[in-house]
Amino acid sequence: MNMKDKATDAEQRELDKEEIAIRIDSELIEQIKHLTNDPSKVIEVAIRQWLRGEIPRDDELTRNRHLTPVPPRGEWND
Repeated sequence: MNMKDKATDAEQRELDKEEIAIRIDSELIEQIKHLTNDPSKVIEVAIRQWLRGEIPRDDELTRNRHLTPVPPRGEWND
C-alpha cells in the first residue's frame, strides 16, 4: 500500500462521519481540551463506550449502601 492509498483511506473515514452541533457546558469543554486538541474524538470515544455498556454507571441509583450499624448507647469503644 502506498502513501496515496493511505491518504485516501483517511479521507474516506472522514467522509463517513457526520457533523452535528451540540450544547455542552463550557467548563466541561475546557476539561476535555486539557486532554486533547480534538474534543470531538474524546466525545466520540465516550459515546461508543457508553453504547457498548463498557462504562460502569456511577450514580446514586447503582451504588450499594454499606451502612455500618451504630452500637447501642454505652457500647462505644472510646
